Amino acid sequence: MAARQDGVGRDVTDLLMGGVSAMFATMFTNPIEVVKTRLQLQGEMKARGHHAVFYKNVPHGLFVIARTEGIAALQSGLPAMLGFQFFLNTFRLGVYRISERRGLTTDSSGRTSIIKGATAAGIGGALGSIAGTPFFLVKTRLQAQAARAIAVGHQHQHAGTAGALADIYRREGIKGLFRGVYPQIPRGAVGSSSQMVSFTYAKEWLRAHDVFVTSPLALSFAGANLGGLVMTLCLNPFDVVATRLSNQAVDAHNRGLLYRGMIDCFVKMVRSEGASSLYKGVGANYMRLGPHTVLLLVCWDQLKILEDYLRK
Repeated sequence: MAARQDGVGRDVTDLLMGGVSAMFATMFTNPIEVVKTRLQLQGEMKARGHHAVFYKNVPHGLFVIARTEGIAALQSGLPAMLGFQFFLNTFRLGVYRISERRGLTTDSSGRTSIIKGATAAGIGGALGSIAGTPFFLVKTRLQAQAARAIAVGHQHQHAGTAGALADIYRREGIKGLFRGVYPQIPRGAVGSSSQMVSFTYAKEWLRAHDVFVTSPLALSFAGANLGGLVMTLCLNPFDVVATRLSNQAVDAHNRGLLYRGMIDCFVKMVRSEGASSLYKGVGANYMRLGPHTVLLLVCWDQLKILEDYLRK
């Protein structure tokens, strides 16, 4: 069947559906993102066993933050996180959906092509990550800000999302707002391609074996769980590096005091903290990405079904 060509209006709708779905999911999963950020910064540039451990895991981290800083601290950086997720998924899911509708992700038999699907998702993820970098930068710094007794990483002391964006622009200009953009590109591309292809393939496999064929919601839920797991394993090293580069202090010339760039950060982390440091916070990352992916992709799938119904 020929791919449907629906024009710019539907393309815009597809883009917005991705962003809105992500914002919905973020409202529920941001507290785990706060803990994940602090776990990734804990013990920065120090060997295992030679630093204080304020956060042992996600449940312990949630408890410590709530007890020390109050319940509201669990939603630190929420506006910035909403902004990042909106830009990331507007491009990531939107580009994939547009490509999917035009038949650009399938082979001649109509099944999802790994190469085509990964390419569409990867391009969308990379574009979304670049667009959302200023918000990732700010959300990282705001989530790292903590009471002195449990602080990890550099403490920037920004006053909210708008204040942080203004501070960074005033001190470092536009370039400063895109600090850490280089690891964001592979983070977005690898994470998106692995998630979207595994999500789509899982649903196709379940349909082919007559599992959940009468329940689109259950089908989306099962596919999203696999997508979240695969995505976490693939993107965590880039996520840790992006967090470190975003939060490090800078000198008078706006150069990072700890890392010169993405490769330097990878090398220094492995040398100082061991190879396992690239998977710091991986449990927290999955605990966030698991439910986040489920909420995001289930919401996205239902919006697609609603859109198709309204356009009939």
